[in-house]
Amino acid sequence: MAKQSPSEAAEHRPWGAAEAAELAAAADTAIDLISLGKQIRHLRKQRELSLDQLGEAVGTAASQLSLIENGKREPKLSMLRALARELGVTSDQLLGADPPNRRVALEIELERAQRSAQYASLGLPAVKPSSRLPTEALEALVGLHHEVDRQVNLHTATPEEARRANTELRRRMREKDNYFGEIEAEARSLLAHVEYESGPLSQHQIAALAAYLRFTLHHVDDLPHSTRSVTDLRNRRIYLTQNKSSSHDPRMVLLQALASHILRHEVPQTYLEFLSQRVTANYLAAALLIPESSAVEHLRQAMGEKEIAVEDLRDNFAVSYEAAAHRFTNLATHHLGIRTHFQKVHKSGIIFKAYENDDVAFPTDATGAIEGQPICRNWTSRQVFDVLDKFSAFNQYTDTATGTYWCTARTERGPDGEFSLSIGVPYESAKWFRGKETQARSVSRCPDPECCRRPPRELAEQWAGQAWPTARANSSQLAAMPPGSFPGVDETEVYQFLEKHSQH
Repeated sequence: MAKQSPSEAAEHRPWGAAEAAELAAAADTAIDLISLGKQIRHLRKQRELSLDQLGEAVGTAASQLSLIENGKREPKLSMLRALARELGVTSDQLLGADPPNRRVALEIELERAQRSAQYASLGLPAVKPSSRLPTEALEALVGLHHEVDRQVNLHTATPEEARRANTELRRRMREKDNYFGEIEAEARSLLAHVEYESGPLSQHQIAALAAYLRFTLHHVDDLPHSTRSVTDLRNRRIYLTQNKSSSHDPRMVLLQALASHILRHEVPQTYLEFLSQRVTANYLAAALLIPESSAVEHLRQAMGEKEIAVEDLRDNFAVSYEAAAHRFTNLATHHLGIRTHFQKVHKSGIIFKAYENDDVAFPTDATGAIEGQPICRNWTSRQVFDVLDKFSAFNQYTDTATGTYWCTARTERGPDGEFSLSIGVPYESAKWFRGKETQARSVSRCPDPECCRRPPRELAEQWAGQAWPTARANSSQLAAMPPGSFPGVDETEVYQFLEKHSQH
């Protein structure tokens, strides 16, 4: 008896309950019409059948079969069954098979890309991936579509992606004890060029630093609203605002602009890279504004007197309390052997910024992110909001699940509301700080919900089901990060600004 070909075997194969189950499953699954059409076309050509021949065999017009092959029409289940029989495969193979080769896979990718809303918005014609189109051209077209997708989504980070990027960045900072020696060395070299010796870095020295780097400074009253400064790299100009009511230290803004140039930052490719560039630019700016040599000398002297105080660092270098607290975390572990943590907490109790290398247990979400999490109301960073004396630092010991910590905190008001800024150290390091004699003490049992997450039982029994508050949602935690090369910056506005001022 002659051996049957696969197609003949398929033609005489009984279609019973098993095949019916396959088709029923297919009916409940969204069919990838492009992939299905390419699979049918590949199998048809492999069997050397014309559209007319296959159409006649399955009882449909060649024009209808062409629509199916081009992914523009979904075949009925009876048609799928007939096509599978004629092409020598099962319906499962026809619907679920991977592309048979690289060529077909490229055709499928191109078809999908050209049918996207994104491609339609470009107003470009579609390229038909016919057999006459070389595979190399297909590779190039698909590659271009991938690059367009990458550029469009370059910095569009979902809240989860942003939190993961923050988590990774904080891990890197903790790994180095928040001390970046190469940036400190860069700062020392730059300070030597402006003959810095000690104390605060003056406005005159910063201007001299800009001149040394061959930049000219221009103060304008029409700086794009989404920016703190704009650097014209072509004409080597740095534009700064003349608005004296700005809450940002103008020295820090200028140094941050110079820092990106000094550190040779290029357009970031990922949101993590964008955050990393921001951190390193801020670090270099702080290392220039609060130079390592002077700051360490000041801190060591204060440590010898057991009188370390962040406000003294602030006053000694004429910076904000937040800048001084950040700089303390850069230098404390590397130079003083003091492990520490920092918090910036909104009055609502939500963490905006945080860093630790002293094993304090910050609350985290499933991604490991700290930002956006509520801090325990018994911690110093929350208790400080209830202190009437806003001119002095508030100091407190807090017993936690990971040990006892001494913390010092202050509150500051800015455009986004009132925040607390706090520095903390393990109990054994408190002896080096002013305020160690504080009698203020608290106990935090968080993450135990009975600590402060759940209301007291008496209140809950009285008010449960009787209250309906309207939350003040922090929309920035819910929305995707702004897209663009520099998230949150209107690039059109920036380019128009540069075009206007480049004429002068």
